[in-house]
Amino acid sequence: MSAGMSASTGATTRDLVIVGAGAAGMAAAATAAEAGLSVTVLDEQPAPGGQIYRAIEDVRAKRGADMSILGEDYAAGVPLAAKLRGTVTDYRRNATVWQIEDDGAVWFSDGRKADCVRGRTILLATGAMERPMPIPGWTLPGVMTAGAAQILMKSAGMVPDGRVVLAGAGPLLFLVADQLIRAGARVAAVVETTRLSDYLRALPHLPRALRAHAYLTKGLAMRRRIKAAGVPLIGGAGSFAVMGSERATGLSFDADGRRHEIAADTVLLHLGVVPNTQASRQLRLAHAWDERQRYWYPITDDWGRTSQANVFVAGDGAGILGAKCAEASGRLTALEIAHEQGRLGLGERDAQARVWQERRFDHAAIRPFLDTLYAPPGEFLRPADAVTVCRCEEITAGDIRAAAALGAPGPNQLKAFLRCGMGPCQGRMCGLTVSEILAEAQGRPVEAVGAYRIRPPLKPVTLAELAEMDPPPA
Repeated sequence: MSAGMSASTGATTRDLVIVGAGAAGMAAAATAAEAGLSVTVLDEQPAPGGQIYRAIEDVRAKRGADMSILGEDYAAGVPLAAKLRGTVTDYRRNATVWQIEDDGAVWFSDGRKADCVRGRTILLATGAMERPMPIPGWTLPGVMTAGAAQILMKSAGMVPDGRVVLAGAGPLLFLVADQLIRAGARVAAVVETTRLSDYLRALPHLPRALRAHAYLTKGLAMRRRIKAAGVPLIGGAGSFAVMGSERATGLSFDADGRRHEIAADTVLLHLGVVPNTQASRQLRLAHAWDERQRYWYPITDDWGRTSQANVFVAGDGAGILGAKCAEASGRLTALEIAHEQGRLGLGERDAQARVWQERRFDHAAIRPFLDTLYAPPGEFLRPADAVTVCRCEEITAGDIRAAAALGAPGPNQLKAFLRCGMGPCQGRMCGLTVSEILAEAQGRPVEAVGAYRIRPPLKPVTLAELAEMDPPPA
């Protein structure tokens, strides 16, 4: 759709339109509604919770045993979802946003027809997505991300059949392994890339991390439980490859100076999470590059304000800090928007904000330690030539390097060479890898290479959905 499809077609105008109903979106929606703002929440999931608290209402109501498996951190989503339901009258589930315009028009589809709502202010609470981990064999049946396995546990109480190997790095790797074990899955091994040198590099950040010592305690407890269950924890691994031809049969890797193979029916990969920036990039907001964790994030101030006056970003979509920080940032952003729209005085805003500013500061204290400890290894950022990078168009790393040698200067120009990033995912899965490969091939920093320029529709929308739109008023 072109920018000519604007909110002047008669779309309802609200004080605040929030995209996403995860931790940040739910907290912001309730806080804004309590301040007297008219709020619309658009969320593509069937129920509130986002990725962290996915299906929280259903699990609590119908699958009590799963609550203990998923843990107390997951249970923290219960009051957030309840508050959203109790305060926001215009919560739209199954609403996939596919275009956002500068004037505040937000176009979305509910699977039946397209519609539009206009916000005086827009809050992007789009959260995070797992970083793709392209390795040999990662496109085989039987290979998933660790987060996808967790989604199955939350949404349907399902665990993989047969032997499961988890591989990669990051706190989620151990959380999912611990949850799978408690759910009765046969976890064969947890293989992590983290080396002694990573711990030494992260050590200077430990004093600050102790301010959030509960995270460290939980992490150590998870490792102890995994070991107590008889599951090998193998560190310092690299050169991962999924075994099998028709489907995954295991994982091979290097560790301790030799090659290892572990048989498995399911291989779960994880290399951390990154901000979901498709919507912020479609709006051409200013972004910066996180050198440590190798991802782009929209530049915001402490209240979530971006380079565009009527657009705010809250939660992990503005940089990975975790669910507790996401909740705090959602509340702070809502308070600032309420202040901007004349619903809260400056003193009242600051008084309500103080506790959330302190909580965000305390919970964020762990991030420099974790981000350094689990910095993604270069071999996974810039895979070997034979590895598929763009799954939509079946483009390999070698194809991208060949195009770079022919003169493709950046991801957007690469589309003319290879159609890379032009499939249904719009570069979500390949974007970071493409930029890393081009930067390496041309000897330039990733910031200079840039990222895909995102155009609408952000998600696929059918002609039938467009045809069912309500006509503009006469």
